[in-house]
Amino acid sequence: MIDVKNLTKKYGSVTAVDGISFHVDKGSVVGFLGPNGAGKTTTLKILTCFHPATSGQASIAGHDVISDSLNVRRNIGYMPEAAGLYPEMKVQEFLMFRAALREIPRRQRKVEVQRVAKLCGLSEPENMMRRNLSVLSRGYRQRVALADALLHAPPVLILDEPTSGLDPTQIRSMRKLILQLGGQHTIILSSHILAEVEQTCDNLIVIAGGKIAAAGTPSELRKSIIGPSRIVAEIKADRNALLKGLATITKAKDVQIKSVGAWQHITLHDKDSTDHRADVAKLAHDNGWSLRELRDEAGSLEDFFVHITYEQNIEEAQRSVE
Repeated sequence: MIDVKNLTKKYGSVTAVDGISFHVDKGSVVGFLGPNGAGKTTTLKILTCFHPATSGQASIAGHDVISDSLNVRRNIGYMPEAAGLYPEMKVQEFLMFRAALREIPRRQRKVEVQRVAKLCGLSEPENMMRRNLSVLSRGYRQRVALADALLHAPPVLILDEPTSGLDPTQIRSMRKLILQLGGQHTIILSSHILAEVEQTCDNLIVIAGGKIAAAGTPSELRKSIIGPSRIVAEIKADRNALLKGLATITKAKDVQIKSVGAWQHITLHDKDSTDHRADVAKLAHDNGWSLRELRDEAGSLEDFFVHITYEQNIEEAQRSVE
């Protein structure tokens, strides 16, 4: 549905996007993750035909963003971080105006406006559609911007920082709405908020310094920080007996035990991807040891994010020295 090949964007001597390539399948919800200034918004502006690329190719639903930009725009709904709303207009007026710009036939406009208003939570309270955009909260303005992007029922949604500036309740509502839309649209969602992309996206594309640093599911990226398996447990046992018992059930390359009173806090890294939690539980049971914690710990997206950003900063520092 979305194909990007060797995409590059330069602003004079500054390279904002540096030869990136990725593919987004139909029906996927993909998070475009990276620190501020990584090139996320620049990439999305190229995909939405706001900026031309310096080199490379990009297409959406089979339409090239340069040679067939009109059809690209017909196939996407774009919600920028700072949505261009007209404060003097009422919500109903604005959406009717945007429906006309999107070439929705006159007799269908009111129906489509009502559809997206209900979908985006603008039907309640009843007078919401009659309110001026200038008096709406940030959360409701974001809902109006999303309703605008959905008016022409595009197969692809491109959302740039959709929860930026929202309070926790508004973020939760927007996240729920994006999850609902995921079954009907292909979505690419740009963000630097880790919890947001982890809870809403099937796959992640991580960009740093204008380059693709990593791609995969959230669980795959978390595991790339820690490795195949890290088991954490707390067992009430003799330290030496516990070490001897652990050696019989796992090919551990690193076992760390910290005594906390009578309890032994264990962190166990395994050489393979076998889940040994059942074995650890059986070991405790067979020896009559109390077990109060046992889990397989993957890395957090925050760990991954910090790791990727740190590596990128090191590379940039080395280039500047050279």
